[in-house]
Amino acid sequence: MRIVVCVKEVLDPSAVNNYVLAGKLAIGSDGRTLEAAAVPRLINGYDEQAMEAALRIRDAGVSCTIVAVSIGPHQKAVLKHCAALGADEIVAIDASGQELDCAVVSSLLAAYVRTSGGADLVLCGRQASDDDQGVVPVLLAEKLGMPVALFARTVEAVGRAVRVTCATADGDRVVEGPLPAVVTVSSELGVPRFPTAMAKMAARKMVPTELRATALGLTAADLQPVVVLLRQFVPVVSGNCEFLQGSPAEAARQLIDRLRADRVL
Repeated sequence: MRIVVCVKEVLDPSAVNNYVLAGKLAIGSDGRTLEAAAVPRLINGYDEQAMEAALRIRDAGVSCTIVAVSIGPHQKAVLKHCAALGADEIVAIDASGQELDCAVVSSLLAAYVRTSGGADLVLCGRQASDDDQGVVPVLLAEKLGMPVALFARTVEAVGRAVRVTCATADGDRVVEGPLPAVVTVSSELGVPRFPTAMAKMAARKMVPTELRATALGLTAADLQPVVVLLRQFVPVVSGNCEFLQGSPAEAARQLIDRLRADRVL
């Protein structure tokens, strides 16, 4: 079985939030990108759990090759992390000069899967923490002509089929379908493993396969974004706290009156 795990490097969400609260997060002169040189970067949390899902399939005794693939200029550290976790191959797609939106990213990933021998299972995080859209995996499945299962809590390979327990607002739902397929992995999968020190040292020697976007056989139309970021801004964050005086009953009455005055109730 060949498992392709799609991963992405993002700005540390906790650090970004702290910078916002401290008023230190700024937008660059182009009005679209963050001045975030001091903000640490790490693997997208959901993608790390997608990697964990692939490793658990291997742990279950399934003979498989795990390939981690990423797009963009800052992805080698993330790919080395995947190698330390247990990826057999790591692939970096250089899309320099391309405007990357969800459609272009999914086209690049689909082209890689097709030109590299296909995949029995494609695992993605349910969404990326920098844009929280969760669109790429669905578009990827459409471009590959594969069924897609969303928000996986567990992923099991059963012969030539995949069984997925999906976490939904109404409880868990178990679905099963034939391979190949695309599955998005959610945080309900559980805490991902940490690489050992020895594995980290070994991963330093693994060189990612580097591919140019232009070498994937895509047309200009395939690389044309359908959504263009025009402007990005940091919202003004303010907070205040008011203490209600009196007994618990009096404080409760004041709170109810305030909520009614503000038309919350």
